[in-house]
Amino acid sequence: MINDESVLAIMPARGGSRSVARKNLRIVGGKPLLAWTIEVAKQSRFIDRLVVSSEDPDILDAAKAYGCDAPFVRPADLARDDTPGIEPILHAISVLPSFDWVVMLQPTSPLRMASDVDTCIELCASHSANAAVSVTEATENPYWMFRVGPDGFLQPVIDNADIPFRRQELPEVLLLNGAVYVARCEWLKQSRSFLTAETLGYRMPLERSLDIDTEFDLAQADNLLARGGHE
Repeated sequence: MINDESVLAIMPARGGSRSVARKNLRIVGGKPLLAWTIEVAKQSRFIDRLVVSSEDPDILDAAKAYGCDAPFVRPADLARDDTPGIEPILHAISVLPSFDWVVMLQPTSPLRMASDVDTCIELCASHSANAAVSVTEATENPYWMFRVGPDGFLQPVIDNADIPFRRQELPEVLLLNGAVYVARCEWLKQSRSFLTAETLGYRMPLERSLDIDTEFDLAQADNLLARGGHE
C-alpha cells in the first residue's frame, strides 16, 4: 500500500509473439524471462498483489511457480496480435476491482529494479497525479532524423529551419522504455490509456531500460543478467 491505498500489479504475458516465439518463457540469465519481473514485483514496498494476465497455460504455470498469482485466464479475444495493450489491463482491474492503484509490469523489461517500480509509484502519489510511466533519454534524436520525399530529397522529420549541428545543442528527448506504468484504477477506466496530458515521467537510466523485442535483445539481456546486470 501507499498512503493507505492499495496497489495491484499486473504482468501481461500472452503466449503469442510476433518477433520472438514463446518470448516470455525463454531462459534469460538462467530463468524464464517473466521470472525477473515477478521477483522485482515481490521486492516492492508498495505492491499488495501481483497477478499474471495470460491465455497460455504454460505461462500461467510458470508464473505460479515463481510466486505470481494467476486468478483468471485471459479471454482469447484479448490475446490477439492486434489487441490494444490497455485492454488486458482493463480486463484485470474489472476482475479484481478492489484496488486503488494499478501498476503494469511487462515481462520484457528484465533489467528494471524494485526501486524503479517504487519510485514511479511514489512519484505519482506524491504529486497527486493520476498516472506516471518510466522513460529514458533517447539515444537517437529526432532533430537529426529525415525521410525521403517523393522527389528523392531529404525532408526533416521535425520541420524546423534551425536544426542544431552540435549534439550538445540538441533538446533532450525522452523515450518510453516499457518498464513501469502506474495509474489510479478509476482514472484509467475513464482514460483507457496510461499516456495522457496528465501523465508524469519517471526517468530511468539507459542501462536498465532494455525492452526485449528481438533475439538480439534476448542475447543482450542474458549476457547482462548472467554478469549480475540486474543488481
